[in-house]
Amino acid sequence: MDFITKFFDKYSEEKIAHWFKQISVAEAISWCLLSSAMVWIRYDRDGLLPTIYIIIIGNIHGLFFTLYLLLLIPARKIFRWDDEDTVFALIAAFFPFATIWVEKKLAKINRE
Repeated sequence: MDFITKFFDKYSEEKIAHWFKQISVAEAISWCLLSSAMVWIRYDRDGLLPTIYIIIIGNIHGLFFTLYLLLLIPARKIFRWDDEDTVFALIAAFFPFATIWVEKKLAKINRE
């Protein structure tokens, strides 16, 4: 974790906060596209197009999921989250559209 902290130290807090908010929304959108791909592949299991679609969308979603998890570490420091908020933001990555809620409610610098 020290490596991740050192990597993000060269960027400003505003830039990391902006990235975190964008990745939170992108992760939720990619989850929606991934679920549509899963439904499509269910109906056309032997088709080439749904197979390509699910592979591409799955990789994109995996990228956004990983970036969200990596950005949680500096986001905790920037947004001054306690352990409960951090665990909630971590668990939110595994539920559909919960990262948008994290971005709207927890990712505020002057949160009361």
